[in-house]
Amino acid sequence: MKATIERTILLKSLSHVQSVVERRNTIPILSNVLIEAAADGTLKLMATDLDLQVVETVAAAVDQPGATTVSAHTLFDIARKLPEGSQVQLTAADGKMLIVAGRARFNLSTLPRDDFPMIAEGDLPTKFALPADTLKQIIDKTRFAISTEETRYYLNGIFLHVTDGDSTTGPVLKAAATDGHRLARVTVPRPAGAEAMPDVIVPRKCIAELRKLLDEVDGDVEITLSPTKIRFGLNHAILTSKLIDGTFPDYSRVIPTANDKLLKIDPKSFMQGVDRVATIASEKTRAVKMALDRDKITLSVTSPENGTAAEEVPGEYTASGFEIGFNARYLLDILGQVDGDMIEVHLADAAAPTLIRENDTSSALYVLMPMRV
Repeated sequence: MKATIERTILLKSLSHVQSVVERRNTIPILSNVLIEAAADGTLKLMATDLDLQVVETVAAAVDQPGATTVSAHTLFDIARKLPEGSQVQLTAADGKMLIVAGRARFNLSTLPRDDFPMIAEGDLPTKFALPADTLKQIIDKTRFAISTEETRYYLNGIFLHVTDGDSTTGPVLKAAATDGHRLARVTVPRPAGAEAMPDVIVPRKCIAELRKLLDEVDGDVEITLSPTKIRFGLNHAILTSKLIDGTFPDYSRVIPTANDKLLKIDPKSFMQGVDRVATIASEKTRAVKMALDRDKITLSVTSPENGTAAEEVPGEYTASGFEIGFNARYLLDILGQVDGDMIEVHLADAAAPTLIRENDTSSALYVLMPMRV
């Protein structure tokens, strides 16, 4: 194999594929990136961790088609340190890869391409497209609520499912994530082709890699899936992932429908107030108390080690007064996702889940469990 590629193109492509590769691998070839030069003047780079696979195709000057695999992180580090604008020549033969750029020469060990594992996609019957911006919105507004607890592995991703919706919305695609303390859900119109889509849980790592790739995509993303695999077609990159084999809980049961106390508040001043008083909150509990009175909201923190803090924030509230506690970080995560200048906080009592949304037509909805303070 022999090909020449512009350093910037190589670096950008490697930055996408190498982040899939785990730093520590018991199987040596999983540390490698597969590089395939084709006679049509393209270079295909591919990496996998056996659950997730990314393939990116870029333009290159190919003198001799062929393929090999080489350490992904080493090649990425080399490309990063090469002079800007340089042409990088890659030549592979006899278990070695020679990399030449300007006066720099590197000779790396390679492993045969035939040993490189591929994710067998099988049949992916469901196929639809979503605008890249919609997919970004779905990810950004839900992924902070993905659980990191490995024991509840079925919560370690974003749950995607379609429903018939109601007379005002029509059929919808819903994305939800929860860690048991908070829940985030985004609803978008159901795309054509997603009618018979199975319920799927897309793993956290796939979501993270997909979000990085989306920054460079305009237009639509092709999504194809089966009950066990999902594939995203993004311009010149293809991301394939296994799905989480588990059942996502019926989260609609925790979305409160009868919370009768309504607080309307500016999310920015609310967020800043919470952030300020939480400065002295103890790391372990991060508890902030919210005392509600008519049009007067007082945020306070009492910390045995540090002392106390309080701040009044403006808001519209006309129901009976009471006190409720929240984990400050969870509350800030939700408030950080709100774009508008007014949010609705629907409350019931100090022990019941609280519903937060911009208004009753917004696509995103959040539920936060209170804490005892």
